[in-house]
Amino acid sequence: MPEIIDHLASLTGLRDRDTLDVSLAQALRDLIGTEQVAIHRLIGDAGQLRWLNRATLLAGAPAATSDPAWIALEELPLAEQRPRWLACLTNAQFVPATQAEPTMLFPLVGETGGIGVVEMRLKHRLSAKMRSLVFGVLRIYRNMHALLDYSERDSLTGLLNRKIFDDSFYKVSALPLMAQSEEAKNERRQSEAPRYWLGVIDIDHFKLVNDRFGHLIGDEVLLLLSRIMRGAFRYYDQLYRFGGEEFVVLLLCADAEDAMAALQRFRRVVEAYVFPQAGTITVSIGYTLIEPGDTPGSAFERADRAVYHAKHHGRNQVCSHAALIRDGLIEEDRRIGDVELF
Repeated sequence: MPEIIDHLASLTGLRDRDTLDVSLAQALRDLIGTEQVAIHRLIGDAGQLRWLNRATLLAGAPAATSDPAWIALEELPLAEQRPRWLACLTNAQFVPATQAEPTMLFPLVGETGGIGVVEMRLKHRLSAKMRSLVFGVLRIYRNMHALLDYSERDSLTGLLNRKIFDDSFYKVSALPLMAQSEEAKNERRQSEAPRYWLGVIDIDHFKLVNDRFGHLIGDEVLLLLSRIMRGAFRYYDQLYRFGGEEFVVLLLCADAEDAMAALQRFRRVVEAYVFPQAGTITVSIGYTLIEPGDTPGSAFERADRAVYHAKHHGRNQVCSHAALIRDGLIEEDRRIGDVELF
């Protein structure tokens, strides 16, 4: 009993989704005595859903492994390639191990339905009492995810809110160094290391929408724009609403050209969409590369300066901070980090 309480206390004390998945794997391994436990999440768009490994933990292993944050979607198995996993998730039912399939499966269910599966390999048969314990732990895990959604997401759009942006920023700013370390071990080229870009999105003339149609229609525009964002960007791109008509995306791309192409694609989709009552809406976007050691404030300010240039030179366009500096259209900010040089 004390061991169960300790694990539940650890689960309910976490405020980070990554560590929550690892903690779940550790709790199940220690409580059930598994040889291996793995957490797989279903990600991607309809028709191209794929399995992402969030945590795999072996008996006696000091740490869990997982798919890297920068893995290409095409490298992950399609949902249909794991029919047992898909059946477990679709039916929301426990799938026992068999001689042909030595792992048992439990469905991971979120507030909006199935989100993944827990896969476990045991030396012994799982009793009904222990199966009930697993389902109880998974219910607590679900409740923790719901609490994180409540605290981390914007109440109107469902996008991530500004409160957790700094933590997410520091994680993605460290990814190039992590990727280079992995590539060095695998003797891959360092030029393949992924890079994140920070894009700031501002709705053009949004005040006129509120003034002309009222705040209810303005809120509907914000909600519909957030849905367009979800459809335009990929599962590993992190989407935020910073307040008002300002949105932010942390975009994983190979280079500046790919970042520009992704943001231009989103801009064109918004321009072509007819919003009920409000009609056509456009956005101005600025973006910048996130460097290792960058700070949230300095990177955001660079992207925001590019947005400012876009809004004062025609609107409905995407501007790169680096390109504006290179072309002499704006002056380079004389700062190191967030400290101004005099």
